[in-house]
Amino acid sequence: MRLTLRALSALLAYPSADLQAHMHDVREALVAEKALTPAALRALEPLLRNLETQQLLDLQSDYGELFDRSRSLSLHLFEHVHGDSRERGPAMIDLGQRYIDHGCLLQEGELPDFTPVFLEFASLLPPGESVELLRQPAHVFAALEERLAKRESPYAAIFHAVLVVARAQPNPDALTELQQRAPSDDPANIDQEWQEAAVTFSSPSHEMGGPTGLIAKYRAAGRALGAALRR
Repeated sequence: MRLTLRALSALLAYPSADLQAHMHDVREALVAEKALTPAALRALEPLLRNLETQQLLDLQSDYGELFDRSRSLSLHLFEHVHGDSRERGPAMIDLGQRYIDHGCLLQEGELPDFTPVFLEFASLLPPGESVELLRQPAHVFAALEERLAKRESPYAAIFHAVLVVARAQPNPDALTELQQRAPSDDPANIDQEWQEAAVTFSSPSHEMGGPTGLIAKYRAAGRALGAALRR
């Protein structure tokens, strides 16, 4: 589970040259640990091939069009759970404190509910704790899988894989409520929605959480992506 979650975190982060250079390590981690079903592995193959073969600028552009231009596909979990409500701030603080309690610090500009960071953190926990953590936003993962699948995006397979790892069955009532509250994907409304958002994100490399989204604990240790996956 540990290596699989790290691999999924890397795949969901902003495409980078480092990721492309270590796609062999990512695929090897996914296969070797056997935390995913054969069907889930097959579903990931289109995304793996894209990341291996496409030009980096094209990958980054596609990523931005998906995750930067639609609040309904936001990779920030609390965007879906709390939206712009007052509960979002305390929830962010509580999650951030949980990271700190486990010795994990985020770099400036990163938020704890950014899904690649969240998956990386889950990989650090004992299996039971990791599964419990992943199951809490299972309905968000299921909704993102469904929305991405409707767009025929290979990124949908990542959220399916997370649910497989967690052996999670999303609460149907929570999923229905979340889908009913989904922000509009009408291009005419997108800019207006982002302008009205209460929280903004900034980073020198990518506004959704940086070039990799990995927890600073690993960056500070100077470990490359491939080495982190092999540990």
